[in-house]
Amino acid sequence: MRLPPFGGAREGHAGDDASRRPSQIIGRLEITADGLTKDFGGIRAVDELSFEIHPGRVVGLLGPNGSGKTTTMRMLLGLVAPTSGRATIGGRAFIDLHDPARQVGVVLETRPFHAGRTARDHLRVLATEARIAHDRVGEVLELAGLAEAADRRAGTFSLGMAQRLALAAALLGDPHVLILDEPTNGLDPAGICWLRDLLHNLAAQGRTVVLSSHVLAEVAQTADEVFILDRGRLRAHRSIADIASLEDTFLELTTHEQART
Repeated sequence: MRLPPFGGAREGHAGDDASRRPSQIIGRLEITADGLTKDFGGIRAVDELSFEIHPGRVVGLLGPNGSGKTTTMRMLLGLVAPTSGRATIGGRAFIDLHDPARQVGVVLETRPFHAGRTARDHLRVLATEARIAHDRVGEVLELAGLAEAADRRAGTFSLGMAQRLALAAALLGDPHVLILDEPTNGLDPAGICWLRDLLHNLAAQGRTVVLSSHVLAEVAQTADEVFILDRGRLRAHRSIADIASLEDTFLELTTHEQART
């Protein structure tokens, strides 16, 4: 199934379940952490973390610097081995997924490309490696708003254009799951609105979307629910619809904990 061209925003708030009900259900993959723990020497970066993230939702993974967000994402993707516990996507560890590029799209870095390659060639290389037809390259360039810049060298891109290219790469395999670390980094207001609408539409198709961000106001408009981490532990799992102020809730849960230690 291909992503349709997306247009305007959905009707309704991001926390409105009625507006988020998938009109089409694709392969639905849950993300699960069970007692996930990671030690780096004497430092515990993630501490007995357990959660479930369900398809058809945009979920924000929030926390201050050093809270374990990125380490958690890397364990979900098999890039970091847990000290104990288990992380699964669709009931399997990432390494055991069949054809992972078609199941999980990832943005962990803003400039994960060769600066001398054009945007088109960068995506063609990735498509070849993942055995994805090259006509998909044109589709994601259009989707990411990079069609006119497709033959420019990626090293000349602004931060926002580089982020769009990273997102285009994540979408190449038309994945069931998206895991995005700071996806609005470098995007201008129009780009942020574009990304918000894109993620809403992907979730409405039954895909699973996880993002981390320090921009709480944007998370409040984009996510259906949030997990708030601090010092490697899960402090809260809340629906956006039940939170009067995400910023106040975040600060209450994280700064109070820091003050006690």
